[in-house]
Amino acid sequence: MWKFFKLLKGSSHSHISNQNAYLNDLLKGYSNGFRGQVASAGLLDLLDEGVPGVGTYEDFNTIDWVREKSKDRDRHREINRQKKQSDLALLLSLIDAFSGWLLMLLIGLLSGALAGGIDIAAHWLTDLKEGFCMKGFWFTHEHCCWKSNETTFQRRNKCPQWKSWAELMVGVPEGASAYVVNYLMYVSWALIFSYLAVILVRAFAPYACGSGIPEIKTILSGFIIRGYLGKWTLLIKTITLVLAVSSGLSLGKEGPLVHVACCCGNILCHLFTKYRKNEAKRREVLSAASAVGVSVAFGAPIGGVLFSLEEVSYYFPLKTLWRSFFAALVAAFTLRSINPFGNSRLVLFYVEFHTPWHFLELFPFVLLGIFGGLWGALFIRANIAWCRRRKTTRLGHYPVLEVVVVALATAVLAFPNEYTRMSSSELISELFNDCSLLDSSKLCDYISPGKGGERAANFSMTTNGLADRAAGPGVYTALWQLVLALVFKMFITVVTFGMKVPSGLFIPSMAVGAIAGRLLGIGMEQLAYYHHEWPMFKGWCSLGAKCITPGLYAMLGAAACLGGVTRMTVSLVVIMFELTGGLEYIVPLMAATMTSKWVADALGREGIYEAHIRLNGYPFLEPKEEFEQKTLAMDVMRPRRNDPPLSVLTQDGMTVEEVEGMISDTSYSGFPVVVSHQSQRLVGFVLRRDLVISIDNARCCQDGIVGASRVLFTEHTPSHPYQGGPPPLSLRPILDLSPLAITDHTPMEITVDIFRKLGLRQCLVTQNGCLLGIITKKDILKHMAQMANRDPDSILFN
Repeated sequence: MWKFFKLLKGSSHSHISNQNAYLNDLLKGYSNGFRGQVASAGLLDLLDEGVPGVGTYEDFNTIDWVREKSKDRDRHREINRQKKQSDLALLLSLIDAFSGWLLMLLIGLLSGALAGGIDIAAHWLTDLKEGFCMKGFWFTHEHCCWKSNETTFQRRNKCPQWKSWAELMVGVPEGASAYVVNYLMYVSWALIFSYLAVILVRAFAPYACGSGIPEIKTILSGFIIRGYLGKWTLLIKTITLVLAVSSGLSLGKEGPLVHVACCCGNILCHLFTKYRKNEAKRREVLSAASAVGVSVAFGAPIGGVLFSLEEVSYYFPLKTLWRSFFAALVAAFTLRSINPFGNSRLVLFYVEFHTPWHFLELFPFVLLGIFGGLWGALFIRANIAWCRRRKTTRLGHYPVLEVVVVALATAVLAFPNEYTRMSSSELISELFNDCSLLDSSKLCDYISPGKGGERAANFSMTTNGLADRAAGPGVYTALWQLVLALVFKMFITVVTFGMKVPSGLFIPSMAVGAIAGRLLGIGMEQLAYYHHEWPMFKGWCSLGAKCITPGLYAMLGAAACLGGVTRMTVSLVVIMFELTGGLEYIVPLMAATMTSKWVADALGREGIYEAHIRLNGYPFLEPKEEFEQKTLAMDVMRPRRNDPPLSVLTQDGMTVEEVEGMISDTSYSGFPVVVSHQSQRLVGFVLRRDLVISIDNARCCQDGIVGASRVLFTEHTPSHPYQGGPPPLSLRPILDLSPLAITDHTPMEITVDIFRKLGLRQCLVTQNGCLLGIITKKDILKHMAQMANRDPDSILFN
């Protein structure tokens, strides 16, 4: 054990891969202790056949990773033993080995299908706010005009088949009355969609609100939240996600899609016994499912796998990496087969750039990274302050009213500006766009040849696309509209994220960054056009050349802001790379993303998901956070000096009635078992739930078990067990014979590392082999909060 401590102390900065090695190595030494030993014949004990419920966990409790992995090792040993005895057992072992891959296939297929349906439905409902297709109500605006012969490149979305609400109600497409009617219908539909979303969440699935990623991170660390990944949550989250996105609220569907995919994974786990009965194995599946969620959200299978590894997973063995990759691949293929946007792309804002970037552009790229870091830190502080106010004031008592008011304000303020009126995904697509001659957008309203005098005469096409041109009136109009949209998005996203509707943060953060990046890109483009003779542009940017790509700046701004909010790095770069399909822009992406993270970390160490985990009081030990205090285990363990003595069970000196009395008088999750109250020499540890279930089962099914029956945790039975009294009850099989124990002088930095790397729920403290106290995960979190001058009572869950 001390060798393990030394190794642990010397590698306190290791990552998830090291956690896996520690866990596996320690399990080899501890696995035998969890099997228990069968009581001797002559002692009534039905636990040998297994009592239903023993080994399971209550709601809002942490799983025992070591015990769960030990159970899985025992299962594998039994399968390997049986497959040598018969061909049928060999076939069953092959089915068992293949079941993991089959489960990944099913998760990929179901998640991809749901994501495709969400995309199609959200796109249709978003267009419904503006009008109606006369040839079929199920057509979106774009699909309605696809086969029309009366569309042009400049008015490609105008066709007789698509009618605005003003045309349907007052018969005129333009004018003051048409504007008022369209305005009122836009606001009305937004209110209807948002009201339906919050009502459905509140009535049927309260867990369907929010992003879901903070809770999934907590669940993957071993915490149990019953129903959070259940059938009702999946159904309501899928429906309300469509409604919330369509309402025009400043939120995205990408984060909630991770929750949807994890719901699919959890539900499908019940089809396979080895995942249904083992919480640790199920969390491996959920890690892969979170990769699937990002894969279908961004069309980025590799980025999804890296997101799961970097951002959400707590335990990520190599086997899970392979299966995550396979599931993400299946999900992306399924979504591609559905083709929700009709353009063979997995996302609405897929883009390709062809202009190479220059070394001197790294300076504006870094500026975008600084902006992203500042925005991320500011957003986290403002949003947490608002959410804390929601939790501690009367504002939190009226979630429906809050959603409706925010939706009303959003719709009223968004409609006059075309860049806030459109959905966030369409806005990002517009901002990422690299202008061509056929684009009719205001952002592409440059002065064409023959209209710009001498400079326009030098206009030409280059091998990389259109040459830099002077901005026209449409561009300048778009600039001030984008400035207003930037201010609006920055403010409204703060109050929207965290409401009682499904709300993702990826798209709103990317929209803020894309607006800022496009503004900077247009500024750089015009600077290069009008001042191409400046030293900074000489040699690579001449008149008539394509020097600056504003869409690239928008993409880098989006990555920087998303990185500043979530503190993602590697996975974010890969996701953006898969969105653009260009290896050439890896270095700019890395520069902007790392700068964003450095700046945001300088202003606050927590990302948005970690901040919400702490706000909600979830028992989550952040692997990235270092413990730097010089305290010992005796400073944290319970009981403290003025506390009552530790509640313990003796191995053979208590009756059933005494044990039941201790259970009813305390609320502890488990009890240490000692030799006697005098010696306090440690024997093992037993969980409260296992005790309750086992005693209730014995009273029900065993003859002679009464309150006066002795409870035995010993291996050997007494020579005269009855002695005229009722028969004893052996609970040896539910006893953990090898609980992890440390000495009272163990430094807390080592103790915290043990809890992180092994996923412990409690650790016993001994001195010379005698029990002194116990440290739980909650004790460590409270101690860390106290050391950081935070309220230790903010850890809400047991």
